[in-house]
Amino acid sequence: MDRLKVGIKNTSLGLDVKIVEPVNIYGATIGSNSFIGPFVEIQKDVTIGEDCKIQSHSFICELVTIGNQCFVGHGVMFVNDLFETGGPANGNKELWKKTSIGNNVSLGSNATILPVEICDGVVIGAGAVVTKSIKVKGIYVGNPARLIRKI
Repeated sequence: MDRLKVGIKNTSLGLDVKIVEPVNIYGATIGSNSFIGPFVEIQKDVTIGEDCKIQSHSFICELVTIGNQCFVGHGVMFVNDLFETGGPANGNKELWKKTSIGNNVSLGSNATILPVEICDGVVIGAGAVVTKSIKVKGIYVGNPARLIRKI
């Protein structure tokens, strides 16, 4: 039996990063003055900018980049596998896609973020499912997420 322990491994932390354990963070980069809540998993090849707040029970998978001054609400899930072959990629990372979140972005609780690009200054409502890249600053809600107001 292999036992895998939660913890923080092979991760680059900026100054004054606050992490509430238990967490599972490995191979990531987290910028200064950021906060990571409990029961969060941040996988390798993830970059989180400065002054970010990642709330509890969120999952940030490989190939995600989050800009500066972002908020990730409770239970936000990132996805990097679109099941393009009809099922999971089963470790074939060539099928995985990247996600890029700009600066000053807020992701509401229980949002699901597929592999997309989200520009600066966007608010994603609670429970929204982002299926397409967002290039216009505004507030997006629903499944699939749609613009309800520009800001």
